[in-house]
Amino acid sequence: MPECTFTKRPRWRLALAALLLPLAGSAAAEARLAGIFGDHMVLQREAPIAVWGWATPGEVVRVQFRGQSRRSQAAADGRWAVRLPAAPAGGPHALTVQASNTLVLRDVLVGDLWLCAGQSNMEWALQDSQGAAQAIASADLPMIRHVKIAHRASLQPQDDGPAATWQPSSPTTAGGFSAVGFHFARQVHQALGVPIGLVNASWGGTHLETWLSPRAARADADLAPHLHAMPAALSDYAAWTRERAWGVVQRWQPGLAPQAAGTAVWAAAPLDDSAWRELNVPGNWEAQGLPGFDGELWVRRQVVLSDAQAAGAATLALGMIDDCDETWVNGQRVGGLCGWDTPRRYPIAAGLLQAGPNTIAVRVTDTGGGGGLHGEASALQLQTATGNLPLAGRWRARPAAPLERSAPDANDLPTLAFNGMLQPLRPLRLRGVLWYQGESNVPRAARYAAAQRRLIADWRAHWGQAALPFYYVQLASFLPLARNTLAGSPWAELREAQRQVLDVPHTGMAVAIDVGDADDIHPRNKQAVGDRLARLALRDGFGQPVVAQGPVLRAARRQGAQMVLRFDHAHGGLALRPGAVALQGFAVAGADQRFRPASAHIEGARVVVGHAEVPQPVAVRYGWVDNAEEANLVNRAGLPASPFRTDRWRLVTDGVRFSP
Repeated sequence: MPECTFTKRPRWRLALAALLLPLAGSAAAEARLAGIFGDHMVLQREAPIAVWGWATPGEVVRVQFRGQSRRSQAAADGRWAVRLPAAPAGGPHALTVQASNTLVLRDVLVGDLWLCAGQSNMEWALQDSQGAAQAIASADLPMIRHVKIAHRASLQPQDDGPAATWQPSSPTTAGGFSAVGFHFARQVHQALGVPIGLVNASWGGTHLETWLSPRAARADADLAPHLHAMPAALSDYAAWTRERAWGVVQRWQPGLAPQAAGTAVWAAAPLDDSAWRELNVPGNWEAQGLPGFDGELWVRRQVVLSDAQAAGAATLALGMIDDCDETWVNGQRVGGLCGWDTPRRYPIAAGLLQAGPNTIAVRVTDTGGGGGLHGEASALQLQTATGNLPLAGRWRARPAAPLERSAPDANDLPTLAFNGMLQPLRPLRLRGVLWYQGESNVPRAARYAAAQRRLIADWRAHWGQAALPFYYVQLASFLPLARNTLAGSPWAELREAQRQVLDVPHTGMAVAIDVGDADDIHPRNKQAVGDRLARLALRDGFGQPVVAQGPVLRAARRQGAQMVLRFDHAHGGLALRPGAVALQGFAVAGADQRFRPASAHIEGARVVVGHAEVPQPVAVRYGWVDNAEEANLVNRAGLPASPFRTDRWRLVTDGVRFSP
């Protein structure tokens, strides 16, 4: 799986975040509000309003809002809280806190508060999305407010977070908003006329498991052992990660001792590396026996050149390297840089290559997520004046040193993002959740439906809202079309898992297979995604007569040598995506479980599919590939059908479990 699913964050930021943890449980000389409170914030309408913070133990705190006043006394740990009466949409208002000091929040609105969570496609900024210039220029929408929750991974649930900054939407601020959240909020605000608050608690590359609470993770048999092994204190974390990393290395190559060799040793051409193990290159090492290993690892490869190939200058192309590299040829450094998504192309001066054996050595430093040389095999080449030599294949590999870490990253263990980012928000009342996540869980897609159901139930319990709406995005199409195969697809399996979660009440799914990008896991068309989420909210949450989803398979039956499919949510009839000339994306299989591309056509409210070589079809799949952009069934409203399968045959991700 491409490493773009793991957005990198400098470790110094994580360490700094740990140092800046608020003194939530300690006494304070002056009363203060929890970090989520600030000027321009939005509070949930038509629900009791929680206001909380910290003060000197025993101090009386008075909160005033909209002519209502409530008092509280700070407990022994300094915490105080009041609950104000429900309020209708409106504002701006002032919220005043009086104790030994006085705090006044200004321009506070009452409206609908949406939690925007997930990984990088939810975090993706409006300024970096398709149509950004026009969207930002028209973003003078002061009733829409956005707050970005700082990334913070924590071993223990935190009572409070760093001070947050709420921003009203304007051409000067909206560029930094979640693009999906902005387009959602704009459409819902236009339809309802109420203020919209977006609490953006997303973090690129995060696994679903990090967003579970400790209570939910302990209830999962796969995750509970990881929590039991988790260090209790931050002071123990560095030793724990070091021990865990070398445990991974020892299982991969028993007897290997920690050693950070100097560059003059492992970069040199005359080196006996026969005892080193091998890795497939390209390919992240986590999937090759080193799960969760972050740090320094060396890879070496020898190529034999003729006199003609060695003559003159050359270029060493290594594809992409996650995250940083230093590269040597025949013991001489030829390049190095950091950037997990940056292709490496290093010039080799004339005279460095030689006829006969030549050694390429790369020191890779991975700071989190996947590690190693990755991307397309064709991108790895030694380009000489007489032609290109492919470099993909088996390389010698040797771990050198694990990454020294004083603070956790979100994906190190389950619950860490919940503890640091969501736990402090729990007293807030929400209108609903917008969720865009799953790319990082693709390798274990078969377990995703159960995991997402657990997460929804967990969040509803923690927020005390049993019917909290939960609207999510089905993964967009990704990876080159040439890599598609009907033999199985982890990406299709993740989408199927997401579709299965629709059996949970008060959920909705926005299909996005038609707005993906084969070359980028971050498709730039966020407007379509935000608009589709808004349709779900307006229909299901507010009863508005809008078409909110595309065709969903209702039934499939065999009729002779064909399969006849019927759909819900046809809304005016089935159709082809505009510009298409033939229905695509269907495959059929007989009892041999071998799928073949099927011919398909629309007959009124049904689709008929078949293949000449499958006279007795028993199963149909639609859009069941990594990149499903060619699947083009829509309804008359133009909303795409969700990928599906009618079989229950073994999945390619069956048996793959969580491994940090």
